Amino acid sequence: MKHVRHFTPSLFLSLVHVCLVQANYAPYFFDNGARSTNGNMALLSLSEDTPVGTHVYTLNGTDPEGDPVMYGLAYEAGSRRYFSVDKNLGNVTLIKELDREKEDEIEVIVSISDGLSTVSEKVRILVMDANDESPEFINTPYIVQVPENTPSGSSIFKIEAVDKDTGSGGSITYFLQNIHANKFTIDRHSGVLRIKTGVTLDYEKSRTHFVVVIAKDGGGKLRGDNKVFSATTTVTVNVEDVQDTPPMFIGTPYYGYVYEDTLAGSEVLTVVALDGDRGKPNSIHYCIVNGSEGSFEISNTTGAISVIKSPNQLKKEVYELKVQASEYSQEGDISVYAFAMVTIRVVDLNNHPPTFYGENGPQNRFELTMYEHPPEGEILRGLKITVNDSDQGANAKFNLRLVGPGGIFRVVPQTVLNEAQVTIIVENSAAIDYEKFKVLTFKLLAIEVNTPEKFSSTCDIVIRLLDTNDNVPKFSSDYYIARIPENSPGGSNVVAVTATDPDSGLWGEVKYSIYGTGADLFLIHPSTGIIYTQPWAVLDAEVNSKYNFYVKAEDTDGKYSLAEVFITVLDVNDHSPEFNENIQEKTMIIGSPVKIEAIDQDAEEPNNIVDYSIMQADPANVFDIDQSTGEIKLKSYIRSLDIIHNITKNKDCIWSVVVQAKDRGSPSFSTTAVLKIDITEETLHKGPMAAFLMQTKDNPMKALGVLAGVMGIMVLITIMISTAMFWRNKRSNKIMPVRRIIKKRQIPQSRAVWMEWLKFKRPSNAAEKFVVEDDAKSLHNENSNNNIQVAPVPPAAPLPPPLPDLAPRGDTPGWRVPTVSGSLTPKYINKQLKKRGHGSAHNALVSELKMKFEKRNAAVGEPHI
Repeated sequence: MKHVRHFTPSLFLSLVHVCLVQANYAPYFFDNGARSTNGNMALLSLSEDTPVGTHVYTLNGTDPEGDPVMYGLAYEAGSRRYFSVDKNLGNVTLIKELDREKEDEIEVIVSISDGLSTVSEKVRILVMDANDESPEFINTPYIVQVPENTPSGSSIFKIEAVDKDTGSGGSITYFLQNIHANKFTIDRHSGVLRIKTGVTLDYEKSRTHFVVVIAKDGGGKLRGDNKVFSATTTVTVNVEDVQDTPPMFIGTPYYGYVYEDTLAGSEVLTVVALDGDRGKPNSIHYCIVNGSEGSFEISNTTGAISVIKSPNQLKKEVYELKVQASEYSQEGDISVYAFAMVTIRVVDLNNHPPTFYGENGPQNRFELTMYEHPPEGEILRGLKITVNDSDQGANAKFNLRLVGPGGIFRVVPQTVLNEAQVTIIVENSAAIDYEKFKVLTFKLLAIEVNTPEKFSSTCDIVIRLLDTNDNVPKFSSDYYIARIPENSPGGSNVVAVTATDPDSGLWGEVKYSIYGTGADLFLIHPSTGIIYTQPWAVLDAEVNSKYNFYVKAEDTDGKYSLAEVFITVLDVNDHSPEFNENIQEKTMIIGSPVKIEAIDQDAEEPNNIVDYSIMQADPANVFDIDQSTGEIKLKSYIRSLDIIHNITKNKDCIWSVVVQAKDRGSPSFSTTAVLKIDITEETLHKGPMAAFLMQTKDNPMKALGVLAGVMGIMVLITIMISTAMFWRNKRSNKIMPVRRIIKKRQIPQSRAVWMEWLKFKRPSNAAEKFVVEDDAKSLHNENSNNNIQVAPVPPAAPLPPPLPDLAPRGDTPGWRVPTVSGSLTPKYINKQLKKRGHGSAHNALVSELKMKFEKRNAAVGEPHI
């Protein structure tokens, strides 16, 4: 502590005077320590919340001489005056409010004086903190730009708040208001703002989020009470758009009207489409897809639809225009597009169209989710539609109909007056197919009936279908044809079959299997449908080149379909040609070829096509061979054995020829054989027997076999004939085979005798085995035969020839004589007899036999017929 003394000239003279008389000591303060409430105010501590006017300290000091003292407070220039002091009592009073955050230490000059001496001291008063400050956010306002595709859980901003208080009153904790309804969360200690886990931002749903953040201190004493202060601020989160949404038409449905006084080129209405990504929208380009019929046009930039014909040239009352709005990217490409239907009516008067209502008021779109293939006649109860026309009378009468895929639903009622509840009923269950339409979209059209304007309105009905297992797996083909080489190893892929089931999920998964008699050598992968051979399978086209079996495609519910698989085993050239066993020796007649033959066991061409060639012959250049047939013949200049004898000294004319049979496969196989050819000239013997003997000259066993066969057949025929004759004679012992002689009635005008062929018939007894038929010109059959048991004795010699008029005619057929084994008909007899002149002997024999039969008949009586 520093003591300061102040002297004036007059005081100095007085002191000098006093000193001459007696010494004077300066007063001083008591130093009672830091915690004392009286003394010199050294190290005094005051809370900043001490009220103004409070007695905060008492200056206390004394004078050594016991003189009364006075106290004083002084401040340095420019400092604030916080305290006042009673100069006699030393009571110090707070006269100005303390604020630690502005000034945490106060310097005061305290003084004590006894009238003669004044002692001053500079003391420092500490201002103690009280929780009198609220948290303050810094760098406000908070505005954050966040792209809408920012992943959930990402940090997007850090919030900072400060509290000037110290201790717990200066610590800050952060909170969010309405945390459950908020898409964000905040770290309570660091103030980092994040997107909640599992939450995404969508610019199209909400472009801006206002997040209220609370900063709260840790609390502390203020004027005796425990106080907690907090502050709030709002963080504005602006969601930045990303190009992920197609354009959207605004103000649908669109209705336009062309009045009778509308001029061509007038604007009818304007369609407006906005990029669904409003933050960074692309430019929109408009065009009419269809429905205009050359009567309307649209501005590709503004969407204004204009009529380009006068109203009296418009042929329809209602035009349905399909308008397309396309987004053009910055690169000038069409990225996405949307469609809207525009209904333009040609009207004379303006009126109110019918209006559709939902549960919450006017509505132009109704949605429903249902399973596919509902029962026919079922009502779509999820659609609650009311239609109303505010007009009265006939103007309020209108018809309802569904516009869209026909025959699926029907609407009830079809005619409405003023207002009605709309009911939609299933009409064609089969057409409500999830595999064909995931979403069915209809327009419910209400159009007035009796008004000239025919006002109308539409609402969209969107039906989203849920899938059921209503389809059977279907193969891409009813049959599959495959080929595989026979040398393919086991496990080789053959063919892949494909079946699809349009049902979704597990119902659309297909499992394959095969069965059938031809499937033993094959397997199929149950998932991919690849058919392959068994690991142990060995294919052989020569054994079996065709396989067929069935493949089955089945879904998880057991619904299946079948297809047939045809597999052809392709032949591989794995066999050599083989000659016949009788190739060793051949006999060749000059002028006629001999043929060799080799067989290749391969299944297909060209592997089994054999070509023949002569590899070696001694002597050479004597034989030619046909490459395809294997026929070997002599060169054309060799026409006799003499020429052959001139060629070779070998007089037996047996030559050896090495022939080769080679197939056309790749690689090719061949076989050679030595052929001995015996050359001879043609003999004079002709006919079938001679030809046969020549052919079998090289194979005598063949000739013996044929001869034995012929003899065996002849013996068998003889036995059969004998047996038949035996049984015929056994049935009737009265009848023996006899010769029948035909007796013809003598006609005076003509004495000629006409003989007919004897024919076998079915007699009722043995006597009727032989029947004689008269000439077709005869009216009656007067011939008769005698049945005798002893054969007639043939005549010893022929009689003289009969009269000329009894001679047979030139065209008389040969006479057939029945025998035991049948009728011998030597057709060449007539020709020989004519040549040799034996006609008279024949006639004599007939006359003699006739006379003997007449005598016997006369002795016995009438003949037995």
